[in-house]
Amino acid sequence: MLVQLHVKNLALIEEIEVEFGPGLNILTGETGAGKSILLGSMQLILGGKISRNMIRDNADHALVELLFQIENTNTINALKEMDIHPEDGQILLSRKIMDGRSINKINGAISTVGQMKMAAGLLLDIHGQHEHQSLLYPAKQLAILDAFGKEEIRTVKEKVQTSYCEYRKSLKELEALDIDEEQRNRELAFLEYETEEIENANLVPGEDEELEKRYRKLSNSRKIAEVIQEVHGCTGYEMQGAGELLGAAVRNLSRILTYDAELEPLSEMIGEIDGLLNDFNRELSSYNDGLIFDEEVFYETEKRLDLINGLKAKYGQSIEKIRDYQAKQLEKLDILRKYDENLQKAKCHLERNKEQLEKDSRELSKLRREYAGQLEEKIVDGLKDLNFQQVLFEIRFSGKGSYSENGFDEIEYQISTNPGEAVRPLGQIVSGGELSRIMLAIKTILADRDEIETLIFDEIDTGISGRTAQKVSEKMAVIGAHHQVLCITHLPQIAAMADIHFEIEKHVEGNETVTCIHVLEEEDSVRELARLLGGAQITDAVLQNAVEMKKLAQEQKNR
Repeated sequence: MLVQLHVKNLALIEEIEVEFGPGLNILTGETGAGKSILLGSMQLILGGKISRNMIRDNADHALVELLFQIENTNTINALKEMDIHPEDGQILLSRKIMDGRSINKINGAISTVGQMKMAAGLLLDIHGQHEHQSLLYPAKQLAILDAFGKEEIRTVKEKVQTSYCEYRKSLKELEALDIDEEQRNRELAFLEYETEEIENANLVPGEDEELEKRYRKLSNSRKIAEVIQEVHGCTGYEMQGAGELLGAAVRNLSRILTYDAELEPLSEMIGEIDGLLNDFNRELSSYNDGLIFDEEVFYETEKRLDLINGLKAKYGQSIEKIRDYQAKQLEKLDILRKYDENLQKAKCHLERNKEQLEKDSRELSKLRREYAGQLEEKIVDGLKDLNFQQVLFEIRFSGKGSYSENGFDEIEYQISTNPGEAVRPLGQIVSGGELSRIMLAIKTILADRDEIETLIFDEIDTGISGRTAQKVSEKMAVIGAHHQVLCITHLPQIAAMADIHFEIEKHVEGNETVTCIHVLEEEDSVRELARLLGGAQITDAVLQNAVEMKKLAQEQKNR
């Protein structure tokens, strides 16, 4: 459930922090007090659009934070699949809004708006003033029926989704093979050319690196020879080279060894240096003798490198990638050479998958029809409780002629609210207020099936009063017994059912208007009910009426 809401610098809200409880949380207040702003802050967590004018004047950012305590195991597992792990069963969703952009975090880790929306969608369901309009869409109607069927429909629906995925995969495989003979022959010739070109090159792993080394040496052999000669002159034993000078040093040092024994190690050291330099010169001369530029070898090396580099440009930037490309093209070539055989296999595969999809879809449709009858009865009972005196309600099925991951069913909710009238689609019969009550009836039916723990109702009471309002309040209490409910209302009948009653009000501080929210204790809650009952002037009679309404509401909840 939603444990805490923290909002800062959002429109009229300077900063509020409110803790919600289980059951029915009622929010009331004067028109314009900021109830819609409070609801809008939660919509932001659900991915609502942001704009600069949301931020309070003279503030550089706005902040919304929702803290949830999660107990539903399926919800926890769904979050973990999104790589979101509750800490001590809690999830903190926050959105910081700055000049047209936002920073979103889940438990302190930065997330995208999409990730935030998906996570919040598992935790929170907002039924706004116009959300009941979604009832007019077949997809929503089907989703409600599937939710009513709960685990049984969900299990079969997952089978349909799997078989549909396999069907789509085999359909794409067949479409990929469905090419005319002329195109197939062109493709065949092209693949044969490519694979033969690579095969004829007789590529050897690492060959290109060795060729590049050889080419570098051959193409720079003249420069190498010049430098070798220069180095040999510097280190040799002719023309004052290092070898000649070092030899003279060795001889001179050996002449004075008899005078001082401490010179012995130095003499040995310089002797070793002389030997090393002598070995170096011998190796250098040997290298120089073998440094012969062979024009034919150079030509063959250059030609082979050009061939390999040409293949790299076409098929991959290394010999390994070229050979991988060849292997893939050979697979395509094999498929084309066995075209008729593969085409027949693909057709058979598609037919098998289509039969499985048909079977699973029929099973799902049969199950939906069984639950549709139950749902029809419950909706009629619920609507009668909401003051639809004589009402007929039907769920009409039709096949849409094509498959989807939801099977092949199309449904339409149809209703008659007056005696003697035939049932017709919702959009042709009901008003906005009636549609809102139908949605409330459905929400009540799904209350013990819906896994979303927190439901928010924004002024669902619009356009109703009297006995209907009382019935709506009773339905809200039923939903509150299974879920945490946050309800913004103007009706005292609904407010009287509150487990926790909050008042939203605005007042002026200096030159600024500020919205705040606070919990009402029993006496204050009664006074707020009196305001809702009697308007600006609250008489003793109105107060007594409010006390009585509160008492009757609590008795109704305790039945």
